[in-house]
Amino acid sequence: MWQQADSTALVEQEAQSVPTTARQHKQLTPAQVLSWLPKNATPEQQDSAIQAHIKPSEIHWSNEPDTLHLPGHPVGRSFRDVSLPKYYKESFFSKDSLFHPELQGGRPGVAGDPVPYTIAGDNLITSILLGCFILTMLAFSQSRRFIFRQTRNFFYVQHSDRPTALTETGGEMRFQIFLILQTCLLISLLYFFYSKAQLNDTFVIEQYQVIGIYTGSIAGYFLLKIILYSFINWVFFDRRRNIQWIHSCLFIGAMEGVLLFPAIMLLAFFNLSVSTISIYVIVVLALLKLLLFYKSYIIFFRKRAVFVQFFLYFCALEILPLLAIWGALVTMNGYLKINF
Repeated sequence: MWQQADSTALVEQEAQSVPTTARQHKQLTPAQVLSWLPKNATPEQQDSAIQAHIKPSEIHWSNEPDTLHLPGHPVGRSFRDVSLPKYYKESFFSKDSLFHPELQGGRPGVAGDPVPYTIAGDNLITSILLGCFILTMLAFSQSRRFIFRQTRNFFYVQHSDRPTALTETGGEMRFQIFLILQTCLLISLLYFFYSKAQLNDTFVIEQYQVIGIYTGSIAGYFLLKIILYSFINWVFFDRRRNIQWIHSCLFIGAMEGVLLFPAIMLLAFFNLSVSTISIYVIVVLALLKLLLFYKSYIIFFRKRAVFVQFFLYFCALEILPLLAIWGALVTMNGYLKINF
């Protein structure tokens, strides 16, 4: 308050030197008011002086006719005329922010290129891979003896006519089921990465839903294959051989996920090319199919000497389902991708 009073007094003293007629007939400008103050006046003093001597005045619009029109054309009508049609008042640019400073026009300039999608930058996929790695290490630490025993017995050739089935505990069975589910997830991730790199980059639904659909399809493939094996072997072979074969299939399916896990990590975090990973995956699948080929021959057909029937059996129950799931995934991918 003291500063305002002090500045007002200073202005009043300086205003005495201004002619009375000039103060009555002419609105003072801020520059004139500030020129009356000393050079060391504070911003508060300047503001109070301007508020004391400059009052907002009423705006008087000009009543003169508009002369800004083309020669030979009639004078344009005012936009304040309520009888004008709407198309006369509005134009293509009437709602443009450049014509309305009071509207927010957004950030000027050209938008930059968005950050490209990377697997390593996807928090959900990274969390899934990290969780799979931790759970696999914990399960392996608890079941490593079971894995070594299964590996040793997988290549063991029994010479008796009645093979002995390995007994498995509930924890060991849960460990294999977990690895089978992990295998389904890893294969779906591999096919998803292959689809984005080779086939298409956009889908009609969220990519996590696409991965879930792929995982469910591959899990259905494994379940259907186990059912077909159980039914066919129940018809043609005894129960012990059937159980031994199911255990071998579960073990191979579990090890498939373990062997594919490094490919996922290299593809996600080391930018390895999809073509190189595809070669690795094909080699792993071919090796596992050869192991199943060998095991089915040892269990069912070693003493029957019927190689043609064995080849047809393996192709019908192993190769054809594999080709069927590949065709189903390709067809499904055609419906899920965006066709431009």
